[in-house]
Amino acid sequence: MPALTVDGLRKSYGARVLFDHVSFSIDEGEKVGFIGVNGSGKTTLFRIVAGEDGYEDGSLAYRRGLSVGYLAQEPTFHEGDTVLAAVAGGRPELLEAISEYHDAARRIAAVSPGPGSGPGSGPGGGAAGTGTDQGAGTEAANLRRLVARQAAAMERIEALGGWDYEHRLEAVLTRLGVDGWGRRMGELSGGERKRVALARVLVQQPELLLLDEPTNHLDADTTEWLEETLLSYPGAVMLITHDRYFLDRVVTRMIEVNRSELVPFPGGFTEYLEAKAEREARLATEEAKRAKLIAQELAWVKRSPKARTGKQKARIQRLERSRREQESERPPTEEVVEIRFGRPPRLGRTVLDLDGLTKSHNGRPLIRHFSTRLRAGERIGVVGPNGAGKTTLLRLILGDESPDSGEVKPGANTRMAYYDQDRSDLDPDASLLESVATTDWVQVGNRRVHVRSYLNSFLFPNEMHEQKVGSLSGGERNRLLLARLLLQDANLLLLDEPTNDLDIFTLQVLESALVDFDGCVLVVTHDRYFLDKVATALFAFEDDGRIQRHEGGYDSYRRRKEAEEQAAARTERERAGRGSARRRQSARGKASGRTAGHGPAGRAGTSESPERPRRLTYRERQELEGMEAAITAAEAEVDRLEAALADPALYSEAPETVPDLTAAFQDARREVDDLYARWAELEAIREASEG
Repeated sequence: MPALTVDGLRKSYGARVLFDHVSFSIDEGEKVGFIGVNGSGKTTLFRIVAGEDGYEDGSLAYRRGLSVGYLAQEPTFHEGDTVLAAVAGGRPELLEAISEYHDAARRIAAVSPGPGSGPGSGPGGGAAGTGTDQGAGTEAANLRRLVARQAAAMERIEALGGWDYEHRLEAVLTRLGVDGWGRRMGELSGGERKRVALARVLVQQPELLLLDEPTNHLDADTTEWLEETLLSYPGAVMLITHDRYFLDRVVTRMIEVNRSELVPFPGGFTEYLEAKAEREARLATEEAKRAKLIAQELAWVKRSPKARTGKQKARIQRLERSRREQESERPPTEEVVEIRFGRPPRLGRTVLDLDGLTKSHNGRPLIRHFSTRLRAGERIGVVGPNGAGKTTLLRLILGDESPDSGEVKPGANTRMAYYDQDRSDLDPDASLLESVATTDWVQVGNRRVHVRSYLNSFLFPNEMHEQKVGSLSGGERNRLLLARLLLQDANLLLLDEPTNDLDIFTLQVLESALVDFDGCVLVVTHDRYFLDKVATALFAFEDDGRIQRHEGGYDSYRRRKEAEEQAAARTERERAGRGSARRRQSARGKASGRTAGHGPAGRAGTSESPERPRRLTYRERQELEGMEAAITAAEAEVDRLEAALADPALYSEAPETVPDLTAAFQDARREVDDLYARWAELEAIREASEG
């Protein structure tokens, strides 16, 4: 049964039509991802469904009594509200009743008579009519009023949904990493505000959940928790996100928003790519056939004798009809940002050295004795929980902050450019033109480009060039930051959350540009897909300010971490087992000692040797020694197949091979997982036998 049915929806802004009589429906419990370039209308569509924006034509039909919750891309709050009050904003009456109950309970505890303080308990039993009796009577009456007030609050709580709301609220805030629940919303950073808004809508548990970029400002572990939460969510979910792994894991259907039309695709992001490639290949074949027919018709018309004017007129009409059909059936072309880095200044032998870098904040270590060297051509992803110190690391490298100890040593030829996640370098009162350049021409690598053409290449049409930066959406401001970044003559890029608010198509272009960049890149991001495509290694923030370097992308890092955790757990179980065996042996030895000399002919008790963990066999030792090479080869095969599937030419030149390649890719990933599991098993046996 549909939770929502949209029929013939039309929405425009002046001459610009966003939706031209589009229709779709969302079934109860269905999880649907919406995809499209920035500005295609995804957020506007969500605002219309949430009742926060209007439309010119069409209808929206909700299932009777349906509750709708909306997470905006840039949520708003009453700045004076506390975090707790803001999260409970969807159920203020319930939070008020819970607060009333707790207040009554505190007052009851304060006025309740203690043991032996009741009437008649004083010396001599207390005389009737004394002041003590009068005071006790007043306290008893006050107590009765408080108990009645508490009981009324309890009835309201139960009528409004019960006690689990408060516990759920606190649990969600904790899991999203929001602390300081008494802080005012005006004190919070942009990332904290987004997480508070996400907590608010999750606590409401609406039957239709609208989430606009929910993974922005979430670390990888919290993103995975949100995936699990939505997978088990009982209601319907409409979702806008650039996190492609998230889409693959959560949604069962994709809807592409493209040039005023909505195109549905079954499955997650991977299935969407495959289906879209097949659709475009089919349309391209049909268009090529029609173009050939038009060319034949045109050639006939040109060489047709003048006398055959009647037939020629019919032919011309058929030619025009074919042209109109070709135009109407051609799929709309997505506008894609042009991101091309010019050749950066030559890197010297030293790009960047960090020597014993240490930094603390309010007594808490963020970075502890971190030393590393950045080599030419490396693209390093920086990962870790929110608040771990990732942005601080970039600011230390830039020189915007000073370390407590240690040293940052840039190379003589190293020139840095910084992408700031807070967009603090953007003046909200400046126009787009003023933000990019002070002259009419800009230098992009070895190309000289007019500033207006340059802005157009970032999907800012001429009519937007005088617009104030403060009026731009989050995605548009991020595109503007990218435009400014490309104009800097740098060979070391420091990027802090560049993926936030960007659409998937712009992300794909940015990923390709960074892979082709001849300089070095240090990028802070929680986008796992982005890291797997771009990063050659990771700096992972661990506990207590430790930073570990891991070669490869996020998927390899995650598998290694899981294998290490499994090996550590097995080792701990082995040690616990050995301890239990020793305790059992000790108990048996003591029992033997107690019975020694008491058996037949006074025979002393015999002792058993302690149980020994088994050792690796010769074949297992050989297997373990070759495991690293086997894993490396298996991961190389995964990378080869992934690159093949990512090549657009595959889908137009050999689409029939896509299913087999996809199956081989999945088998290769399973092979890598099996190898890591086997390595962890053998390593645990080796450590146990040597321990």
